[in-house]
Amino acid sequence: MKTTRPVAMSTDGMVASPHYFASLAGLRILQDGGSAVDAAIAVNATLGIVYPHMTGMGGDSFWLINDASENKVHALNGSGRAVSGATRERFHRLGLKEIPRRGPHSAITAPGAVDAWCMAHERFGKLSMRQCLEQAISYARNGYPVSAGQARFTRETAQVLGRYEATRKAFMPNDEAPNVGQILRFPGMANTMEAIAEHGREGFYEGPVAEEILRSLSEAGSEWTKEDLSGHRGTWSEPISTTYRGYTCYQHPPNGQGFAHLMMLNIVENFDVAALKNDRAAYIHLMVEATKLAFRDRDRYLTDPEFNDIPIERLLSKEYAAELAKEIDFDKAMSNEPEPMGQDTTCTVVVDRDGNAASVIQSLYHEFGSGFVAGDTGILLQNRGSFFSLDENHVNRLEPGKRCFHTLMPGMLFRNGKPALVYGTMGGEGQPQTSTAVVTRYIDFNHDVQTAVDNPRWLYGRTWGDATQALRLENRFDEALFASLRARGHQVEITEAWSDFMGHAAAIEINQRTGVLSGSADPRGEGIAVGW
Repeated sequence: MKTTRPVAMSTDGMVASPHYFASLAGLRILQDGGSAVDAAIAVNATLGIVYPHMTGMGGDSFWLINDASENKVHALNGSGRAVSGATRERFHRLGLKEIPRRGPHSAITAPGAVDAWCMAHERFGKLSMRQCLEQAISYARNGYPVSAGQARFTRETAQVLGRYEATRKAFMPNDEAPNVGQILRFPGMANTMEAIAEHGREGFYEGPVAEEILRSLSEAGSEWTKEDLSGHRGTWSEPISTTYRGYTCYQHPPNGQGFAHLMMLNIVENFDVAALKNDRAAYIHLMVEATKLAFRDRDRYLTDPEFNDIPIERLLSKEYAAELAKEIDFDKAMSNEPEPMGQDTTCTVVVDRDGNAASVIQSLYHEFGSGFVAGDTGILLQNRGSFFSLDENHVNRLEPGKRCFHTLMPGMLFRNGKPALVYGTMGGEGQPQTSTAVVTRYIDFNHDVQTAVDNPRWLYGRTWGDATQALRLENRFDEALFASLRARGHQVEITEAWSDFMGHAAAIEINQRTGVLSGSADPRGEGIAVGW
């Protein structure tokens, strides 16, 4: 197929993200001598300003970082823990059977993204934090034109955003959703980023910014303490991995859902996927059935591993994958009912001239997160903790100090011990599905990175709050494919072309022979891949 844009190619560095301003901010950092981590911080800080419905300082982030000097991949968990006052008993006293999806009572986990920026920067940064945040501060202070995506998501979420004065003032000037191209400014977020630039993590988790977060939440009836912020720290860990047809695929370990993607690759490795290149119905059927099998175990086990044992070694074994593969019938779809996931998230991928790479997924959970801006800080707090269960027997039950089941899952592929593909996507339930589509199209179908991202996609199951077992497919597939999948028993629903439901993927290929970097950004978003 003809791609929506050329594959971006360069030799000295590459950035891809879901917004053009953010990609260009990262490119500037690389051109100024910054590392892949420096550029990733610049990208994600900028996304929090120009793409605020999807991400921001009040959310979480998961990182995979390849250190070329060691040729080693590091995992950084930037997800926040449930605050000390977030107990099941508290919500029961409020007469609630589940945690609210929106508002200050949905903001029950410490924001982890900024701490992760600082941890990654301390270890792998080359430029100052001020340089990394300079472009984001400029957009927040001086303004930027609102994108079509932000305008649309604001209209669709206006009822939520309008409930709280600070939120309404920040995102709905004159009490109306902004128009495309309207200039927005966020002086509160500019001041908060200035504090981070000057004082690092202390500028966010301690001092005036932290005090204002706590004041605004207390006034709204939420129960946070000073230590809930000052005591937050991200964690470094070893990534998890599997092999797929000669490649090694790395993912972030739990509490992220990345192991579901690795399980899916292990399952489909038992089949001749390359032979399905011209039988797209059979290919999609196989991918969906593998998704159901992986999600069955994901939903059974995934939570904070400090609170529950997760049998990762068994789940990622080739023997177990072979057992699961026997359950797949190419003529009949199996039933499954996974849990609903959040809608927002951003994916950033960066490779610098030294071969260092970063794959970062950063999120507020639902679009605009909790919908609650923490006073004068301008920070839109996430609602990730609303996915905790109040059922004491549920594996993902709410407990203070616990990290929630997380959808975030940055990815890397290695070949011959060196990075070959840096990739990821937004999209809740769709993240492991889209990542598996990109990897199999890249490896089995030999697609270039833009074609792998551009190709029409599907999304199985409940996601973004929709209670459904439907298989949604973009209308760019043909009627014969829809009929074939229906005949197998799939509940087919057809979406518009380039649907946001399918997520916003990004990927960078590193050609190990020539050193050329090839980047792609998803036309379903508003981003670009740029290099130099």
